[in-house]
Parts: sequence; structure tokens; C-alpha cells
Amino acid sequence: LDTQSGTLKGTPYSFKARFQDESGKSGTNPEELIAAAHAGCYAMQLSHFLAENGTPAAELDAKAVVTLVPGTGITGSAITLVGKVPGIDAAKFNELAEKAKAECPVSKALGAIKVSLDAQLA
Repeated sequence: LDTQSGTLKGTPYSFKARFQDESGKSGTNPEELIAAAHAGCYAMQLSHFLAENGTPAAELDAKAVVTLVPGTGITGSAITLVGKVPGIDAAKFNELAEKAKAECPVSKALGAIKVSLDAQLA
């Protein structure tokens, strides 16, 4: 598996590697890659909105967990975020966090599933 950026290059990727790679370690899988893309996209979108607001983030720690139901498919993506944002109040932070969830391109691509958000201001 390769990515255009070169971040992943020659990464083993097969049905067997989905659960365990050749060295016995767990490999990646499509759900994990979607979750990573969702967390990264969300954090970038929120960072942009915070900067536009005049309150750039000192730190954003975003994670996403994708729910896979056998026989049904992916049913949800749960984003969690802890942000250190000097000069912003909780209400404005939450407003921008929700806006980022709605406008993040990956959230839009995942429009057929439930996307939840738990955003905390540190």
C-alpha cells in the first residue's frame, strides 16, 4: 500500500495483514485508515476555523474510532478532541468544533453514517 505523499510506501496490506502482518504484528485495515483520515481532516478544519477566529490552537489532539458491524458495514465514526486554545471561551470553542465536524471533507464523505463528536477545551 502506497500513498501519493509517500508516507506509506510498500506497506504490507492484505486480508491476512488486516489482522496480523508477516512478523506477527497487527496490520492496518480500511477502517483504521478511514478513522485516521477523519481525525486528521477534522483537526485541520478546526485549526483553520480557530485561526480565522483569531484564536489559533496551541494544540489539538484528535482521534476517531470507526464502528464496523459485521454484515452491515461501517455504521459510525466517533471523534474525540482535546484542544488547548488560548483566548477562547468554551461556548465559542464548541461552536467552532461542531462547525468543523459538519464542514470537514471527510465528515461530508461519510454522510451515510453517524458522526459523533466529544470536544473538550483543556
